[in-house]
Amino acid sequence: MRTHFGLADKRKSELKITQIMYSGPDLRINLLKEFKSTDIQLPSSKSESNRCLIIQALGGDEVVLENLSSARDTQTMIRLLSSSEDTLDVLDAGTTMRFLTAYMAIKGGAQVLTGTARMQERPIRILVDALRQIGAKIEYLKNDGFPPIRVHGLTEQLSDRVTVPGNVSSQYISALLMIAPYLPKGLTIELSEAISSKPYADMTVKLMQRFGAKVIELENGYEVPHSSYQAGSYAVESDWSAASYWFSWVALNPGSSLLLKGLHEESLQGDRRLVEIYQQLGVRSDFHEEGLVLNHSGQLAEALIYDFSPCPDLFQTVAVTCTLLKVNGQFTGLHSLRVKETDRIVALQNELKKLGALLYEEQKDTFSFDFREDLQPKGDQPVKIETYDDHRMAMAFAPAASFYALVIENGEVVNKSYPEFWEHCRQIGLGIEEID
Repeated sequence: MRTHFGLADKRKSELKITQIMYSGPDLRINLLKEFKSTDIQLPSSKSESNRCLIIQALGGDEVVLENLSSARDTQTMIRLLSSSEDTLDVLDAGTTMRFLTAYMAIKGGAQVLTGTARMQERPIRILVDALRQIGAKIEYLKNDGFPPIRVHGLTEQLSDRVTVPGNVSSQYISALLMIAPYLPKGLTIELSEAISSKPYADMTVKLMQRFGAKVIELENGYEVPHSSYQAGSYAVESDWSAASYWFSWVALNPGSSLLLKGLHEESLQGDRRLVEIYQQLGVRSDFHEEGLVLNHSGQLAEALIYDFSPCPDLFQTVAVTCTLLKVNGQFTGLHSLRVKETDRIVALQNELKKLGALLYEEQKDTFSFDFREDLQPKGDQPVKIETYDDHRMAMAFAPAASFYALVIENGEVVNKSYPEFWEHCRQIGLGIEEID
């Protein structure tokens, strides 16, 4: 099947599709008695993988990808890119929803994009409005501004310029950027506000350029001339977001060390900021040929003051680390966490309270902690952590087993981004068992 603008037929990936799981048993996590230093083979970056898959779908067989992520989100992208079904279910994969909406707008046909109940609450109007301005026909099938949507391939480009706010989601911008070379008139994207999570847009631009597209960064946006992706290969880097949980483990365990394989000092991923954040939380980072070596330094800052706008996915992990080390601070740039897999601010407020910290908003988008001795766990009963169908809640709270026994609700939620997580936790000596 070819697109209206003559895009090459995309090849089906040979990567094995894993079974998609929606729920699983709770996990009993025993108190970690002794940290075993080891090597961790991190999963590949799903952020890089999902961008590369769209580039490959547009560029065809000569775009060769290696080391694609085994995460459920990436597996979902692979499955849907090769599907000819009328309805495509992205499950809970926000990146997949946004990227496929733009891709389908230029590839032809008329398919429905839908997802989980939570996905149908996550806004998509900004992207739809921009694609409509370009010339795509997109219908809302349930609630205006939200999935499910029916996307028709555009037959005529009506405009070569769109204006979008950058402060809502960089995924909208990345989605538009990646299809821009295949628009007959190219595309200029004007930003009415500064980009939230700009490193993710930077990643998109660099991957596009890696495969021959020309992207001109303007003072308030991007200009992408008409062209096509060229032949080339790319090996996806290990995932810095996945690395965050291991930074937390090392920060919470004196004398510990780990080798995180596959991380590069010169990385496209914005979550590389882990190094500077966790330096203030007692972790020394040293790059080696095989990856990144972490060592517990014990050198804690008096307080952590940080703007998480470039890396909001790190905040859950950092919040748990700070709670257990009783490191206070001020945290900004968290507005996008309200519209993720769950409202992550509310979820953190609920679950951090179980560990003895109140996360409160001092003023708009400025958060801090209030540590409360009377809220800290007492007795031998494990602390039960609700995960809210959010993979990052499960993994961010797992290092709390350095202090308390835990029960993690629906442990298989980690399959969304890091299917090997619990097995890797066993490598450091963590006792884990399924419970009814």
